[in-house]
Amino acid sequence: MTKSDDETPIARRNFLKHAGVAAGSAMLTPSLVHAEGSAPTPGQQPSLVNPEKPMPDNVTADEIKDLLKLEPNATCGFVRETYKSALQIAPGGLPAPFDKGRPAGTALYFMVTPDAPVKLHRIDNDQLYHYYLGDPLEVLLLREGGTSELVVVGPNIPGGELVQLLIPGGTFHTARVTGKKRWFLGASTEWPGVVLRDRDVEMGNIEALAVKYPEAAADLRTFPLPAKPKG
Repeated sequence: MTKSDDETPIARRNFLKHAGVAAGSAMLTPSLVHAEGSAPTPGQQPSLVNPEKPMPDNVTADEIKDLLKLEPNATCGFVRETYKSALQIAPGGLPAPFDKGRPAGTALYFMVTPDAPVKLHRIDNDQLYHYYLGDPLEVLLLREGGTSELVVVGPNIPGGELVQLLIPGGTFHTARVTGKKRWFLGASTEWPGVVLRDRDVEMGNIEALAVKYPEAAADLRTFPLPAKPKG
């Protein structure tokens, strides 16, 4: 028996292309949705793209990386910046460390795999993690007050997972993927915006932070290691 078209790599790639490269977006504009069909009647809502076809289970991390043009990043797996606000905050418009001026906000895609975790680091900006596709992401947060917290960003809302996670500026954090697919796709939005990601990032010293956060010391030392698949 031969495989159906739905099971071939080409079919999966075509599905993703037609679904749109903006991960997390289920809608396209009416003109795109109906490019190969009839135009919507007045007052008609635009149709969902492939409403009867869910995301294929066998889509790979490499396919997603290629489609979204993600590149290796020093701290956050694979990344592509997707937005930088044209609205600029003038020098002196915010207190230090933002007093030299910067965009009002920025956003990026990021993918985490077992071999490419989110390394221990922090930025001064508030940031919001968003879940899009794939496995859950275990995030270890080291709060400025000396406490730590382990949070899971993922789709299982009834199970306590979060589809959004606020990471206040100045919070050291590290993260790893867990699950069967072995990849997580999400986004990070930051306010005010990040200017130069290498310059705005401070890497964490694991041993120094293990002393400051003794209850998280074991996690800090093991988090760079891939998590065991769940389920």
